[in-house]
Amino acid sequence: MTDRLDDFDRGLVNRRAVLGDAWVDRSLGQATTLNAEFQSLITRGVWHDIWQRPGLDHRTRRLLVLAMTMAQGRWDEFELHLRAAVVAKDGGVPLDTLKEVLLQGAAYCGVPAANTAFKIAAEVCRAEGIALEPAPLTPALRVQHHHTFSTPQLHVALQGAASGVPVVLSHALGLDLTMWDGLAAALAPEHPVLRYDHRAQGASAAVAAPFTLDDLVNDAARLVREWGRGPVVFIGLSMGGMVAQGLAIRHPALVRGLVLANTTAQYPAAAQATWDARIAALQDGGMAGVVQGVVERYLHAEFRAAHPGFTATLQAQLLRADATGYAASCQAIRHVDWLDGLAQVRCPTLVLAGARDVGATPAMGQAIAERIPAAQFELLAEASHLSSAEQPARFEAAVRGLLARC
Repeated sequence: MTDRLDDFDRGLVNRRAVLGDAWVDRSLGQATTLNAEFQSLITRGVWHDIWQRPGLDHRTRRLLVLAMTMAQGRWDEFELHLRAAVVAKDGGVPLDTLKEVLLQGAAYCGVPAANTAFKIAAEVCRAEGIALEPAPLTPALRVQHHHTFSTPQLHVALQGAASGVPVVLSHALGLDLTMWDGLAAALAPEHPVLRYDHRAQGASAAVAAPFTLDDLVNDAARLVREWGRGPVVFIGLSMGGMVAQGLAIRHPALVRGLVLANTTAQYPAAAQATWDARIAALQDGGMAGVVQGVVERYLHAEFRAAHPGFTATLQAQLLRADATGYAASCQAIRHVDWLDGLAQVRCPTLVLAGARDVGATPAMGQAIAERIPAAQFELLAEASHLSSAEQPARFEAAVRGLLARC
């Protein structure tokens, strides 16, 4: 008898912690000769024997209960546990986590169940004084974010048509997938579009160990395979263009077309000193030690003067970049050497260069185009390294021309 009381008391602690004192007091206060043994049974058997088990923490068990009651349509139980979760003194379940549970339920319990669950959740939040700010369906919300496709975890954004030639966009060193916002939105009505942050950059997972350009190429290959829409037209600028070349050489079955913008297949020996200086500056001063030079290489002076807002945004984005990840990326790409393999590329290829680009010069772009059979080369006047930003209309028109051939 003593053991049963001990188990009851332990279960009662868990029951109060999860559901709150008011609910538990009301429930126990309604015990009668008919249901008292049942109250003892669930307090001992559920709230002690199950909720006390060490395999899962209380938050995980809360989420499982929400998912299960949602799946069964047990809306009274769902509301009880949801209300307890959002007001719990121990932190309960954050609204962002709750949202993910309900979205997962939409996939596995059905949209009608999710509609009911979201409605109940909104009513509970209002009743408990939890503000839910309006969120119009802006273009940003029309893009699917935070897909994890591979290891290390890569941040991915998906958008666009259900059919059409699939497009992958690969960004420049120190930036992230938002670099492609304009082009992705322009292509999305006719094409499925995938953008991603390279490992150790943007919102992708940080990487402690050094990595190589081959690792970045393998990341891209996994993305395309796991997306399941290949072969793709792969569009890469700067570092992204180096990845694109490697993908076409090492994984030709995954690529139906290439856009290689403001990139190189090989740096001259003299350029290695520049990489050494940049990495040393990162070690001494972090991103602040290199940001001015990077901005000046990415955007030419006249563009910077005419577009101070864009320039300031670019600078702020570079300053937010992780210096360790940036340095590791520098080490990965500084020894790029695809020249001898480019003759193997057989897909339609467009090489774009900026007439004012001093980092990936027109001559470097021409060297790529000369080695890829039937590749087209286009020089963008009044563009330096970030030509997609400085000449967006011409960049888009050139990309559409390549897509028409694929």
